[in-house]
Amino acid sequence: MTQYWCEQAWLGGLEGGAADGVLITVDGDTIGSVEQGVASPPERATRLDGVTLPGFANAHSHAFHRALRGRTHGGGGTFWTWRDQMYRLAGSLDPDSYEELATATFAEMVLAGYTVVGEFHYLHHAPGGAPYADPNEMGHRMLRAAERAGIRITLLNTCYLHGGIGQPLNEVQRRFSDGTAEAWLARIASLAHGPTSRMGAAIHSVRAVDPFSMTVVEWSAGAVGAVLHAHVSEQPRENEACLEAYGGTPVEVLARRGVLDDRFTAVHATHVTSSDIRLLADSGSSCCVCPTTERELADGIGPMAALRDAGVALCIGSDSHAVIDPFEETRAVELDERLASLRRGTHNPADLLTAATSNGYASLGWEGGSIAPGMLADFVTVGFDSPRLAGADRDDVAAAVVFGATTADVRHVVVGGEHIVRDGAHRSIDVVRSLDSSVRRAWAAVMG
Repeated sequence: MTQYWCEQAWLGGLEGGAADGVLITVDGDTIGSVEQGVASPPERATRLDGVTLPGFANAHSHAFHRALRGRTHGGGGTFWTWRDQMYRLAGSLDPDSYEELATATFAEMVLAGYTVVGEFHYLHHAPGGAPYADPNEMGHRMLRAAERAGIRITLLNTCYLHGGIGQPLNEVQRRFSDGTAEAWLARIASLAHGPTSRMGAAIHSVRAVDPFSMTVVEWSAGAVGAVLHAHVSEQPRENEACLEAYGGTPVEVLARRGVLDDRFTAVHATHVTSSDIRLLADSGSSCCVCPTTERELADGIGPMAALRDAGVALCIGSDSHAVIDPFEETRAVELDERLASLRRGTHNPADLLTAATSNGYASLGWEGGSIAPGMLADFVTVGFDSPRLAGADRDDVAAAVVFGATTADVRHVVVGGEHIVRDGAHRSIDVVRSLDSSVRRAWAAVMG
């Protein structure tokens, strides 16, 4: 049994205030008890100065995209020209280089305050599409990378069958595809949950998965109660092609195939219609928004307030990892809304923290994201001893943290009761050196 004494802790709810002197007792990997008003830390309890929050959930990640940061931002273009650059990188990775890059990327997430990640995993096979000797070699490498980094993972094993609606796969996309949904299902059948891992499913998009195959993926996820994610309406061109081919929007096509339910998360939903929003809300689906990627790729600003007002639970993801910072991702939900609406204060700071924590955990199939008995012992401590938070209102920590903090303010990260980040340093990984070496190795392969 382990105890952590928190100078302050945000325990959730609509209000932004935090409780003083909170003692968290950990039993195994879960929280056994939470006691408020404890004036000083008991003997042998670990002291956490600052404000302790539930761990952040990164509900949408492509780990290998981290190597694109700082290398694909100039020169103009569109999402589609950026995708060509991403494909060059995807075509060059092997299991060893991908595991090295993913380990460093996941470790960066933990330093930033993320305690669980949903890895939207579609880089399955060797170049040209031939399976590895272990057909799930790349998936196993993702699980190992997360374990080494000290972060929980939901491996969202992605079905990817077509190069676009009615289009063949290109050379790089063959690495992503099992050929049929039935072959995808047969491949992933041997994967199983672990203590810090969960298996989920994903439909890459309406571009890459035909309606019949969507049904196979949905059935397989539903049979085992797994969560199911899909890229939805990230680009107007995607909507136009879907309407022309299927006579409906991506959300409408997914609804017709029975995909929408309370296990489903629509990723992006940047260009959904009002009727799409009603379908998502009525089915109990959630939505993962990725504001830093959506702005980096010029995707647009999604109708986040309309989704929330309809009852669609929002969560966040860092997607392409142009930025790995849950505070920036969280406040961008509100700040981007201000740009679109010319109005301030649409999203309550406490609601934003809930989206970034417990909503994200639920989207990924975990009982966590809140500091309460029975929840996973995953939490993050932010210091108030930095230029960013100096003088901040300690009576409204939700607003102070959401609008003032950055990853540089993360002092401690606990996952499953284990102290992974202590005083801003990872317990076992030199994150800067690991990122530098893994990114350079990945691009050396691209350049031949």
